Amino acid sequence: MAFKYPQFLVNTDWLAEHLNDTDIRVLDCTAFNMPDGNGGIRAESGRESWEAKHIPGAGHADLVTDLSDESSAFRYMLPPVSQFAKAMSGYGVGAGTRVVLYDSTSGSWATRIWWMLRVFGFDDAYILNGGLHKWKLENRPLSTEAPAYPPAIFHAKPRAGLMADQNEVLSAIKDGATCVINALSSDQHLGKGGANYGRAGRIADSVNVPAGDLMDTVTHAYLSAQQLAERFSSVGANSESRVIAYCGGGIAASNDAFILTLLGYENVAVYDASMSEWAADASLPMQTG
Repeated sequence: MAFKYPQFLVNTDWLAEHLNDTDIRVLDCTAFNMPDGNGGIRAESGRESWEAKHIPGAGHADLVTDLSDESSAFRYMLPPVSQFAKAMSGYGVGAGTRVVLYDSTSGSWATRIWWMLRVFGFDDAYILNGGLHKWKLENRPLSTEAPAYPPAIFHAKPRAGLMADQNEVLSAIKDGATCVINALSSDQHLGKGGANYGRAGRIADSVNVPAGDLMDTVTHAYLSAQQLAERFSSVGANSESRVIAYCGGGIAASNDAFILTLLGYENVAVYDASMSEWAADASLPMQTG
């Protein structure tokens, strides 16, 4: 079995060959979830990590400071069109460019920014399979220098249906026609541990495909298309139906959504506020066990 849309995933050999193409923009998307001292988490920019070591020519796409809605009470929320377009223009991303995204951890930070680019109508974005981990594993060159990408003009063309809100998720779990997938760990899904979002457990009647289980543990490259397809079909995800992915704050969920897109699922959304919003509202149904 092959991915239906393999063009959104590139390997390290491809990037090494195209690294100096004038239309390529490489962005390190690394950020971190850190303990906040109260049992929860806080967002931390990955800029220092990028400054210390990155793929040659890569800039840093700062999800925490540039690409999240500054007015929202929740972390990582989709920013206004003007904010996103300004940030991407500053990164050198616009018409006629191709963007390769990676991070230094799980790949979910990169897929979050890939998903946002998709939301805002930009399709020439690719995920580096295995990210910085695989690049380093293969002893490829690294750099501390900032890129020299010229500023561009990013023309956003927002698409509907790619981000879900609380009301849609609530309707989905009531009507049963939509598959709601939790991308957090199995322990978090069962309410046994993990970050504290207000209440332990999962959105009622949701299923679990942890984003951390989608990749090879040694290389951090994604599992085969066949293996990934089986992961999602085994929990009842149907490529002909609506699928909504969620997690703690829309990051790991974007990894699940990215893979579903590769596989050919055409009606996928990310619940933007995810458990940060849902678990904090005692009126919304949750389950454990």
